[in-house]
Amino acid sequence: MGKTLFDKIWDTHIVKALDDDMALLYIDQHYIHEVTSPQAFEGLRNKGLQVFRPEKNLATVDHNIPTVNQNKPIQDPQSLIQVQTLESNCEEFGIEYFGISHEKQGIVHVIGPELGKTQPGMTIVCGDSHTSTHGAFGTIAFGIGTTQVEQVLACQCLLLSKPKTMKIVVENNVSKAVSSKDIILYIISKLGMQGATGYFVEFAGTAIVNLSMEERMTITNMSIEMGARGGLMGVDSTTIDYLSKRVQLDALILKEWVELKSDETAIFDKVIVLDAHDIKPMVTVGTSPDSAISLDKRIGDSLYITPQSLEYTKFKKTDFITDLAIDYVFIGSCTNGRIEDLRKAAKIAKNKKKANNVTVWVVPGSKSVKKQAIKEGLDKIFLDAGFEFRDPGCSACLAMNDDKIPAGALCVSTSNRNFEGRQGAGAITILASPATAVASAITGKVSDPTKYLK
Repeated sequence: MGKTLFDKIWDTHIVKALDDDMALLYIDQHYIHEVTSPQAFEGLRNKGLQVFRPEKNLATVDHNIPTVNQNKPIQDPQSLIQVQTLESNCEEFGIEYFGISHEKQGIVHVIGPELGKTQPGMTIVCGDSHTSTHGAFGTIAFGIGTTQVEQVLACQCLLLSKPKTMKIVVENNVSKAVSSKDIILYIISKLGMQGATGYFVEFAGTAIVNLSMEERMTITNMSIEMGARGGLMGVDSTTIDYLSKRVQLDALILKEWVELKSDETAIFDKVIVLDAHDIKPMVTVGTSPDSAISLDKRIGDSLYITPQSLEYTKFKKTDFITDLAIDYVFIGSCTNGRIEDLRKAAKIAKNKKKANNVTVWVVPGSKSVKKQAIKEGLDKIFLDAGFEFRDPGCSACLAMNDDKIPAGALCVSTSNRNFEGRQGAGAITILASPATAVASAITGKVSDPTKYLK
């Protein structure tokens, strides 16, 4: 019997098997940011321990930092303390650190692939739930808690229970107006937030294979929003082409990488098959990522709309989401803050203006993304359209920095979660693709980008 990709990677990283489901697993790469690491470093200090393999760890600041005036001191006292603490911890324990002024600083799940640190066949962890992003490269990547962060720092291993495997196949090709964000919102809208609980999900099928690496990362990034432990994809020429521009490849590495796919005879615990022809531009209408609907539907058509979410958003089941006026648009995050996302946004924004009542923030995922966007003139397109083009950071994905959506305001966001208060106390979030976000910014209402892409 053949093996799944997940099983291949898991089996080669077992340090000690305790039983069929529990093992001590070696971790190849550990990413660190300022929010979940302070207690872990303090734990090492209290126990008199050092970081076991500093070279396998990489740190950056992203969650708490401002996205304007990054050349000036951080004004928020708590954010400043967390950033300074990470810097001092990395200096003390010998960990590579990309501070706010570093030319390669950015959101942790953006810079890892950019730098070529994320490579096929790895096990990757970070004290951040969207570590699943890296699974697009054929890795086992998942978020961990602060206690586990300390464990990885101390011994580069984790004691883990083996999850079940699920395969989601998206057959056929999507239409031109459908992005990878629409694909994953569609999948989550079918499975629900608990639909993949206990599973590690492999994504496959024509619609997935035809995506670029940056589009694939959007899919795996949001795999946890349906309860999955993580998501991953097999390695192919698209993976190798992306990495060949970032790392030195030799014949041995390539031989190992091309084997990183599930065998044809591999058996998954669960298989789901979907048709890409059924997918249209999607947006969420509730307070969970599984509340997505296509733009031609009424809010009540969502399978996972709840009375609680309707009370919070003040939406009505009979409303069309496209009838609702918006206040903010946020383009960025580890889900959609890469250069391809900005290119798609700029393509629609070119020679257009935002609606007068809408505030638009465009936040690159890294310094490298911002530099490339400026080189291509995307910043000028955004500024001419009335958008704000900011410095890199997690920004309005979560209310942990200065970029908060005001209470009662409606924001179309390219981020990954629309929970109550996620973007600010009382703020209302609609998740969407960069194309839908820009179309909405132009019209002042939640809008289908299809007419702008013809």
